[in-house]
Amino acid sequence: MTVSAQKLQEWVEDARARTFAMVDDLDDDQMGALPYLPHVNPFLWELGHGVWFQEYWVLRHVLDGSTLFEDSDSWFDSAQVGHEMRWHLEMPERASVVKYGERVRDAVLESLSIGDPSPDLRYFALLSVFHEDMHQEAFCYMRQTLAYPAPGWLGTVQAAGTRNGAPDGDVRIPGGRVDIGARPEESFVFDNEKWAHPVDVQPFGIARAPVTQGQFLEFVEDRGYERPELWSTRGWRWREASGADRPIYWRHQEDRWQHRTFDVWNDLDVDLPVMHVCWYEADAWCRWARRRLPTEHEWEVAAVAEVDADSLTGRRRPLPWGEAREPDGERANLDGRGGGLWPVGAGAAGDTPAGCRQMYGNVWEWTASDFLPYPGFAVDPYKEYSKPWFGARKVLRGGCWMTRTRMLRPTWRNFFTPNRRDVFAGFRTCAIDG
Repeated sequence: MTVSAQKLQEWVEDARARTFAMVDDLDDDQMGALPYLPHVNPFLWELGHGVWFQEYWVLRHVLDGSTLFEDSDSWFDSAQVGHEMRWHLEMPERASVVKYGERVRDAVLESLSIGDPSPDLRYFALLSVFHEDMHQEAFCYMRQTLAYPAPGWLGTVQAAGTRNGAPDGDVRIPGGRVDIGARPEESFVFDNEKWAHPVDVQPFGIARAPVTQGQFLEFVEDRGYERPELWSTRGWRWREASGADRPIYWRHQEDRWQHRTFDVWNDLDVDLPVMHVCWYEADAWCRWARRRLPTEHEWEVAAVAEVDADSLTGRRRPLPWGEAREPDGERANLDGRGGGLWPVGAGAAGDTPAGCRQMYGNVWEWTASDFLPYPGFAVDPYKEYSKPWFGARKVLRGGCWMTRTRMLRPTWRNFFTPNRRDVFAGFRTCAIDG
């Protein structure tokens, strides 16, 4: 499938508009005068970096142009400007960075309007859009971390379906040989998804739904954070060093458990998936529940592989529900259009062939797998995307409520260090056979 030049232009415009909307309600102090935090960037730097990335790869790499903003590399090139350095830069004025974003956007749109874009122009324009989409999620992580209000364009939560009929128990997936990874006919994939390769999967049982806040609360109230036998060695070291005794945005207030969403505290909603737990916390919950996290291969099989009574068929669907149409508000909670989390019973129209719910959207799902290259891996031109992080991170799958529909695929591999709690991540579990 090839993305048309018109669709590319629409996406470039939409991505920049969404980026601006992520910060247009913040004042100058909120944009730049922040305390140093290890997983947060200054908002003004984050804004400029997304623009710089598009300029570098589209206007300068493909079209051999020069920068539209003097000294942009020394401010916004993440390969040159390490995380700590970003807090000590003499940044340009906010209005100048916004103008830079407008100029780069307009130049890219003009390049896409002249004839049929070359394969390189298409590829790097898509890369820049998806990179910007990912940083929009980061803007939301940052706002959550700092207890800023939700972005002004978000509405109230609108869930498809009701709280009734939440899927319970496991589905059984038969074993077999399946292809894991992306196929060359995809219009765009990242290097870490390449290419589809056969994997032998043993039979397994996987939960129909993600773990809920109510289920995770049982672990908290059973002193799960105080029991080292429930944690891996590294997990317990993290727990002791962090002092964690509950999920990061939870509190116990007047005999009620509450959860903070951006700057608002609400009573815990036991039907929502647990979110903002790190891999170590998910792994400890599994030990407590006598369960385990799925491997990323198992996750992908459960999401899109077609099954019969006895074995995997070898076929897989392009999307969990089997239609070649984009997800909508009945199938998946994506794009921020839902306004927040859905209860785990919502979105039945998006069930997978095996009967799992919400494997697309709502919360990213931690897997047991380390982030490693697939067989025959070759680095793409944006060499900093995957290769530096192999072996040091865990794989997440499926997207979250803020993930953009256009960039999400069943083969898409997200990856974070196992101590990250700011990500919009939860988890589902597998049975331990035997």
